[in-house]
Amino acid sequence: MSLSATQVANPRSRAFEVAVQIAMVVSASIFVAVCARIYIPLPGTPVPLTVQNLGVLLVGLALGSRRAFLAMALYLVEGASGLPVFSAGASGITQIIGFTGGYLIAYPFVAGLTGYLFERAKPTFMRAALACLAGEVLLFTFGISWLYVLTHSLAKALSFGLYWFIFAEILKIMFAAGTVRAWRVLTARE
Repeated sequence: MSLSATQVANPRSRAFEVAVQIAMVVSASIFVAVCARIYIPLPGTPVPLTVQNLGVLLVGLALGSRRAFLAMALYLVEGASGLPVFSAGASGITQIIGFTGGYLIAYPFVAGLTGYLFERAKPTFMRAALACLAGEVLLFTFGISWLYVLTHSLAKALSFGLYWFIFAEILKIMFAAGTVRAWRVLTARE
């Protein structure tokens, strides 16, 4: 008995689709690792200003909730296993339990939430900006909470993990929303 053309092509296309999905997740984790290399150490805080969380927002908007969550979970596994993917090329479990640990642990949830909110409605700039804002609120909730655990002082946690970053985060939200919206408009024309 011979197989039809669609029966033969179907398993190949399924395998190809799985390979594409895996490649997207791995590429997104690498993208965030590259973004982590762009950082500014700030005086008075152990938390650097990085482009890393912009990468997380972009991954969430571009890949959607599931793939973005998986990409950022993979990113954490890469860093915990010793690959130099965190800011300044740092790696290891000590980074995850250190001052930036709350932010790092939040990444899968931030990407997942951002992707979830963006994929649920018409992909407008405002929708992307609101999804990014929700992601940033979640990110800073995790980060400041962890800093509070380490410092035992809410004032110090806010000083280390929030005040220095507000203006930069507003710019990152606008940039991420604009980038993804522009990308969607460009790819819709093709």
